[in-house]
Amino acid sequence: MIDYYETKTNPITKKMVLDAYKKVRENGGSAGVDEQTLADYVKNLPKNLYKLWNRLASGSYFPAPVKEVKIPKKPKGFKSLGIPTVEDRIAQQVIKSYLEPKVDPSFHPDSYGYRPGKSAHDALSMADKRCHEFKWVLDIDIKGFFDNLDHALLLKGLEHYTREKWVILYVKRWLKAGVLLQDNAFVKREMGTPQGGVISPLLANIYLHFTFDKWIEKYYSYIRFERYCDDVIIHCNSQFQAAFIKGVITKRFKECRLELNEGKTHMVYCRNQYRKEKHKMVSFDFLGYTFRPRMWKTK
Repeated sequence: MIDYYETKTNPITKKMVLDAYKKVRENGGSAGVDEQTLADYVKNLPKNLYKLWNRLASGSYFPAPVKEVKIPKKPKGFKSLGIPTVEDRIAQQVIKSYLEPKVDPSFHPDSYGYRPGKSAHDALSMADKRCHEFKWVLDIDIKGFFDNLDHALLLKGLEHYTREKWVILYVKRWLKAGVLLQDNAFVKREMGTPQGGVISPLLANIYLHFTFDKWIEKYYSYIRFERYCDDVIIHCNSQFQAAFIKGVITKRFKECRLELNEGKTHMVYCRNQYRKEKHKMVSFDFLGYTFRPRMWKTK
């Protein structure tokens, strides 16, 4: 008889690993540095899952480097993704499934990215509504966010939610796992988290929850915003207020080892049939959509 609730040193059961595999299978994904696909992994599934559980539960699991994959980024250039192996994706899903219910309820209601019960369309709908309420938008772009997360600050935020040594141990190992570049060069990781990992969006949300959401809620509670992971839109009543908020956010991000991309951070006037002042910036992009003035047929 197989005991799916059996544990060892760490409280990880076989059922947790099996459930994590099912979620990874649903999401799909390409092979990592070992070139093993999900189809290959399934060929010897019971043995593979048992081996992974045994290593996770005993503390002897060490992740492989992530595989660098470059995808085109508009309007030009490329964005680097770090693709973990199938086994590492399952291991990350185990920790994510354990951690997310403890973390997510504390997140800000205007944080929409990669959260249960929330979507990009929810963020877009709220942004559209508030653009009619507020005259100005501060469109925030964080320079190389996933590549520049400070590990010490991230772990400090993680420890706010859990003191479980096995969770912190494996998150540390994932953060330190290197990157195998496309030219087969290996690079050690001293900061950041690979964009493409199963647990990376949750870690990113934890980081920005303390860096931005809770901070702005505490000190500038009158400010409204929508955040989808590292995409942030802030609504302001005036150009002066937008400039002020940009200044204090720049200072706050610097304290948290982040930096605004000045070339892509804009103050935008929400022009419509009632707001007819002339300003240079009257449109912005958010989650693949452009918000701008448009002609509207009337009577």
